[in-house]
Amino acid sequence: MDILKRNNVKVLGQGKKTMLFAHGFGCDQNMWRYVTPAFEEDFKIVLFDYVGCGKSDLSAYQPERYSQLQGYAQDVIDICNDLQLEDVIFVGHSVSCMIGVLAAIEKPNIFSHLILIGPSARYVNDIDYLGGFSREDLEGLLEVMDNNYLGWAAYLAPVVMKNDDKPELTKELQDSFCSTDPIITRKFAEVTFFSDNREDLSNLSKPCLVMQCSDDAIAPDTVGQYIHEQIQNSTFEKMKATGHCPHLSHPEETIIIIKNYLKTHAY
Repeated sequence: MDILKRNNVKVLGQGKKTMLFAHGFGCDQNMWRYVTPAFEEDFKIVLFDYVGCGKSDLSAYQPERYSQLQGYAQDVIDICNDLQLEDVIFVGHSVSCMIGVLAAIEKPNIFSHLILIGPSARYVNDIDYLGGFSREDLEGLLEVMDNNYLGWAAYLAPVVMKNDDKPELTKELQDSFCSTDPIITRKFAEVTFFSDNREDLSNLSKPCLVMQCSDDAIAPDTVGQYIHEQIQNSTFEKMKATGHCPHLSHPEETIIIIKNYLKTHAY
């Protein structure tokens, strides 16, 4: 199989060291367009779409493989192996944060650092853990996806973006939710929201930057702090950016934090 075609892989930039950008649920590689230009001069930039998202090869979707986040982590590993990448700086948004953690645990030789933007190890509240949602909340969301797909996207997009002064970004996110195959997206939502990667965090051996947004309904402050505490070699940055998509709504702050981290930790 042509992996680069399967995942719609794009390689940009002039640098020798690689930054691989992994998009969140219901999105695609285009969501990184405000951030990647700031790194193209110094890094090789790898962009891709998970199978079932963006302009990936939908015929490559395997329900069994993608019934858990490990299947998406294998996408990341496959791309890195195909391009013969080593010492990759993985930049993940939302669910891609845990996908990157899983990939780095399985193949630590591929990665040098992980940058996690809006990560969550578990979205469902537990007895002694506040993930942000009750199981009933998320089951209700999936039910809406089943019965009113367009209505679901219209409801979720402003909650995720949470920047009312930038309605064009909310509209873009809503359109992105609606542009993917509804059956695949519904399954990805279930895998995302009901995953539990808390026990994986302590197995990550790579240095890591945790970027926590302000007023994030999807990954609240307690979640980011929990991840920082569980990953031994991690740095925590609380962002002024509100919502869950700072690479779209606040790209300047996103770039500055990543650059400062890399300057301190990766050179």
